[in-house]
Amino acid sequence: MNKITDLFKIKYPIIQGGMIWNSGYKLASAVSNAGGLGLIGAGSMYPEVLREHIQKCKKATSKPFGVNVPMLYPNIEEIMKIIVDEGVKIVFTSAGNPKTWTPYLKENGITVVHVVSSSVFALKAQDAGVDAIVAEGFEAGGHNGREETTTLTLIPMVKEKISIPLIAAGGIATGRGMLATMVLGADGVQVGSRFAASLESSAHENFKETIINVKEGDTQLTLKELAPVRLIKNKFYQDVQQLYEKCPTKEELIGLLGRARAKRGMFEGDLIEGELEIGQIAGLIHDIKPAATIIQEMIADFETARKEIVNFDF
Repeated sequence: MNKITDLFKIKYPIIQGGMIWNSGYKLASAVSNAGGLGLIGAGSMYPEVLREHIQKCKKATSKPFGVNVPMLYPNIEEIMKIIVDEGVKIVFTSAGNPKTWTPYLKENGITVVHVVSSSVFALKAQDAGVDAIVAEGFEAGGHNGREETTTLTLIPMVKEKISIPLIAAGGIATGRGMLATMVLGADGVQVGSRFAASLESSAHENFKETIINVKEGDTQLTLKELAPVRLIKNKFYQDVQQLYEKCPTKEELIGLLGRARAKRGMFEGDLIEGELEIGQIAGLIHDIKPAATIIQEMIADFETARKEIVNFDF
């Protein structure tokens, strides 16, 4: 056991990212049943929908699972109450100040992990009393840090500053990537894009098929004035870039974004006007597989790579 498997009582130090419109109870329970830690993505769920997914996840797995909560989303008080009422034992928080909810969650016996994009915020989260940190490099899909620090440099810099367990995220979809981040100081990994293209992902099949056809350079970080987000370069992305040529105001960007773009793209399958969030690592994702197979292949790849390093000479 390492720090992460010990903390969560899981077999492998692999956490499935709580991705909006991708991470329902089917994916979370499948990952947990396969030995990782599955997360329900509360960011795309109304409170009662979240309650339903938690209840269904408890029926689908006897293994540990958690909920990811972006703290800037509406209904946060109701969401946190549901999490406590339903007996969830692990919560990953993001997009907000960890001091706001960590004491409440800890008082209710919940293990708390916070997602950060810099060593400065990692220290603040540690000071807030969280149990572990997810340090996410800007290769990651979806909403991202403004610092644009890559995983390769972020992990050792965060490791140097904190004393609690560290989970690497951003650009990880293989066992070799997992090993690389652990050599740099991570105790485990959080994997998003690879699980978005799984059979159990709640994403639309159109989006899954798009993921496995993404090539190097097909994604870009944009909308930094609002909340930086990495998108596939579809028509909506091109509309954003054309608006930037006119030096738009923040209000004009908000107007173009509108409401429910992410749902439209990832959940409803609109590949033209929808917001398609995925990480740079999608260029290495070539098929849609069961979550259990993804984990098995990552572990096999990890072990092969580890043996190669032991035998490496120069």
